[in-house]
Amino acid sequence: MNERAKQFLPFDTLKGFKAELRKREKVVVAKKKLLEEDARELSYKINQIKKGMIIKVVHYLDGEYLECEGVVSSIDKTSKILRIVKTRINFKDIYSISGAEIHGFDEFND
Repeated sequence: MNERAKQFLPFDTLKGFKAELRKREKVVVAKKKLLEEDARELSYKINQIKKGMIIKVVHYLDGEYLECEGVVSSIDKTSKILRIVKTRINFKDIYSISGAEIHGFDEFND
C-alpha cells in the first residue's frame, strides 16, 4: 500500500526550479536616499551602539529592506560595519535603528 501511495507524491522534475521562482517573486525596490536631517539622526544613533546591546536595524540588501533584531556582536566604526549576531551590515545600508538604549535628537529636546 505504501509503494502505491508514493507514485502520487509530487515530483520535482526541474531541480531548483521552485527556488528560482521564489527569487523572482521578490519585489525589488530602489534604495531610499536619506534626507540630511535623517542621516544626522542615524549617525547620532550609530554612535550610541555598544557591543552587547539589543537593537533592531532596518537595512537595504539585494534590492529589498530587511529587519534584523538581536545582540550587537561587534561594531567597527573605522570599517563602518555593524554585526548583529552573525549578520554583517554596512553603515551605508542602514535605514533605521531602534532599541531601548538608543535615543534620537528630539528625545532629549522635550
